[in-house]
Amino acid sequence: MPKLKWGLIGGGEGSQIGPAHRLGAQADGHFEFAAGALDHRPEAGRDYAQRLGIAADRAYGNWQDMLAGEAGRPDRVDLVTVATPNATHFEITKAFLEAGFHVLCEKPMTMTVDEGEQIVHVAKLTGRICAVNYCYSAYPMVRQARAMVRAGEIGKIRLVVTNFSHGHHGDATNADNPRVRWRYDPAMAGVSGQFADCGIHALHMASFICDDEVERLSADFASTIPSRVLEDDAMVNFRMAGGTVGRLWTSSVAIGRQHGFDIQVFGETGGLRWASEQPNQLHYTPVGGRTQIIEKGEAGLHEDARRLSRVSIAHPEGFPLAVANIYCDLADAIRGEVRDGLPGAADGVRSMAAVHTAVASARAGGVWMDARPPMFR
Repeated sequence: MPKLKWGLIGGGEGSQIGPAHRLGAQADGHFEFAAGALDHRPEAGRDYAQRLGIAADRAYGNWQDMLAGEAGRPDRVDLVTVATPNATHFEITKAFLEAGFHVLCEKPMTMTVDEGEQIVHVAKLTGRICAVNYCYSAYPMVRQARAMVRAGEIGKIRLVVTNFSHGHHGDATNADNPRVRWRYDPAMAGVSGQFADCGIHALHMASFICDDEVERLSADFASTIPSRVLEDDAMVNFRMAGGTVGRLWTSSVAIGRQHGFDIQVFGETGGLRWASEQPNQLHYTPVGGRTQIIEKGEAGLHEDARRLSRVSIAHPEGFPLAVANIYCDLADAIRGEVRDGLPGAADGVRSMAAVHTAVASARAGGVWMDARPPMFR
């Protein structure tokens, strides 16, 4: 089967997320890295792209040049990944969808709910795939958890508790570091800091595993370092459409926590726990029974967990291969075999609606509010 052609916007030299996309896209032989506009500095971007093996005529200085250049090629890229600063996601994603390209956008997909709804409509009108990189949902044992919930193996879900809390922004003396400061600056980050940065991963994970959507929420935000305009700690209570009670904590000042992303799902007949720092294991406790550890790669896993595991039991598969699983699902979808675990534009707009609702709720003292985007009410 011939490789699909892939292009990257952003993710240049020194980028945190760029290497994960390059490794992920090419890990399984589905995509050829064919084009890129990798840096906001045109010459730096072109130079880096060529050092990565991209032909000179497809090493672009900016995304507009890449759009124009690729649109007219008979061998144009099949998929474009948008890994640029948050405020640019909407414009770039919309332009490439309208030009007939499939798109994988980093989260948040947009900065506003209206922009998110526009992306949903454009993807539907063009028939193009717009995926969002909620890559934690692509770990094999997360897929196992979702499959177990869908199969009724822990009964009806009563409660989900999730958090994404770390302490890497907890040093007040480092608050003016440009790599930290922008995350709490409304001009660059938008209406929310920590919840929009990390909390929406946890919220999406709750919806993904529970196979349900957040309907209402109540939020409490705090800026524990006074110089920060946006929150660095948030607690969000939510209710899902199917009646599940949700609790979410997200923080960047929890000193001592490293990655700190985990989720627990409690049903009528059992419970599940998964943590990103031990991603190969899923803890399962049947009601009245002992806790069991289900390992990635062992016999008897659900198909979606087996399909996305590459190496044998006890050998770790980390973050870049979770990103690679998104690209596996994208390759299948582009070739016509749709995978329902692939996070899409609808997930992106639901996340942005939750962000804006949480901000409004926190400002109103934690009032419960409808968290759904208008198009899904």
